[in-house]
Amino acid sequence: MYLKNGDNLSMTMNTKEFDETIVYKGQGAEENNFMVQKALKDEQFELIAFDKETEEFNKMFEAKKTADFESLEKGKLDETFKATVKKMMTQQFSGMQRMYTENLLIKKLNGNPSPSFAYENHKGGVTKLEEFKGKYVYIDVWATWCAPCRAEIPFLKKIEEKYHGKNIEFVSISIDTKKDYDKWKKFVTDKNLGGVQLFADNDWNSQFVKDFGTSGIPRFILIDPKGNVLNANADRPSSEELDKVLSELVK
Repeated sequence: MYLKNGDNLSMTMNTKEFDETIVYKGQGAEENNFMVQKALKDEQFELIAFDKETEEFNKMFEAKKTADFESLEKGKLDETFKATVKKMMTQQFSGMQRMYTENLLIKKLNGNPSPSFAYENHKGGVTKLEEFKGKYVYIDVWATWCAPCRAEIPFLKKIEEKYHGKNIEFVSISIDTKKDYDKWKKFVTDKNLGGVQLFADNDWNSQFVKDFGTSGIPRFILIDPKGNVLNANADRPSSEELDKVLSELVK
């Protein structure tokens, strides 16, 4: 929502469809209706374009950029709004490109041998991915500073408890920086985190993290007993889908 002094807006929507039915009326409505329609177009673009090959995606992407900026300029919109949305769109398009690249990498990784790691274990020593051969491995890439990561911890604990003793290992890889090593050690102990707790050797620049094109956390990865990637972008512990997937795998 975009608001400036003097605006007087009303909004209607159907709560069962929400985004598709939002309509603003009153002073300031034009800017807000512009954003609503843009959000819908963005969602549709991602649904269609992200499944395309690179050449076709690039054509669609450039066409969308041109159309979006032209639409912004042609609209009878507040100048401050235009300037703000231009900056937002520039960042957004950069993010779309990263997402597309990450999706391509995920497709290439799925079904193929997983990149490996050898990271310090909270309990001592170094743990390698190969040590889990013969088991499914559910990996959580996280950091102590990441609020969404911490929000998943209670759900991860429940999943770990449910599948304790089954043919699956739960591995958490912290990408905290070296200066926060002690903070990570204390956090794992204080929160009584289960599973296998590892500390990546070079935070975001750790090879395993880069091999999976990790641009945001938490990131979850599922590997099969042969060491192949089942899902390079697996469901979160808070998702009901994860429980369904795991229950089928480790019957």
